[in-house]
Amino acid sequence: MFSILRPFLFNLDPETAHNFAINSLKFNPLPEKVFEVHDEQMLNIELLGKKFPNPIGLAAGFDKSAEAYNALLKLGFGFVEVGTVTPLKQFGNPKPRIFRLENDDALINRLGFNNDGIDIIKNRIKTEKTKGILGVNIGPNKNTKDQKNDFCLGLKSFFNEVDYITINISSPNTKGLRNFHEQEKLKDLLFALNKVKKNKKTNIPLLLKVSPDIEEQHISSIINVAINNDISAIILTNTTNSNRANLTSNIKEEGGLSGKPIQEISTNIIKKFYKQLNGKIPIIGVGGIDSGKSAYEKIIAGASLLQLYTGFVFKGPLVVRNIKKELIQILKSEGIKNIKEAVGKGI
Repeated sequence: MFSILRPFLFNLDPETAHNFAINSLKFNPLPEKVFEVHDEQMLNIELLGKKFPNPIGLAAGFDKSAEAYNALLKLGFGFVEVGTVTPLKQFGNPKPRIFRLENDDALINRLGFNNDGIDIIKNRIKTEKTKGILGVNIGPNKNTKDQKNDFCLGLKSFFNEVDYITINISSPNTKGLRNFHEQEKLKDLLFALNKVKKNKKTNIPLLLKVSPDIEEQHISSIINVAINNDISAIILTNTTNSNRANLTSNIKEEGGLSGKPIQEISTNIIKKFYKQLNGKIPIIGVGGIDSGKSAYEKIIAGASLLQLYTGFVFKGPLVVRNIKKELIQILKSEGIKNIKEAVGKGI
């Protein structure tokens, strides 16, 4: 069905196509069995105190306002992350703000945290009981006077509604956000969030989503702050502002680049973090995943879980099933019985 619809969808403006996809997913008539694979138990993995049916997750940015997460879980994802959610409803940056680079299997976006805001999204999640593992990605409003407080509001609102919360300090499309990668600013933010956790008597896992554009010397300081402030996992990485030189598409737009061009960049960062983390915090790998091979590369580099977005846009709803199928074949060929045995195997 997707192969028939793809030319139609790709003739639409990318944001119109995306909205069409979200609305279509709400009425997904296909049974879950269509997306199941043989021997999927080889992909079961336990992390964050949860049993994931497989390590393939959907990254934040696709279901920004939590409108279709259960339908997405039906497609075979091991988990779904919604958001980024800001305290107040936000339109985001002026359109057009998503650009397809078809020759590069890539996207550029400068959406700017467009979402329905905490109140509507929280009510949506409370109303529609989650049929799988759900995370929410939180961030600050564009015009907020206190970004740290916006993060705290996100945690206070969702700690009882989801399985984990991701602190997004890495979007290139919100002014000043990436400053939280600085050691003292990150320490201050995480201290405030842990104070909220203590006051609310919650042990909800906090995840930290990191930019691919950090300088190498900052890796150790980010790791130290994360370890000392009870971060449960690190997501590597968000979109990049760089790596434009080798693109074959003629689209010259500002924003975060995702998809194939970021694949090697994120894998290399995963390797560097994995070596320094020494197993103290698990990694979720993101960037250019659209096949079992690219998924396996991230896992042997040190990622315990994975997330995709652009690969889903370009390859459609069967991409998760195909990744799982190929990943199981790779594990069998390597004599590996369960995916967790492969984590960091290539380091």
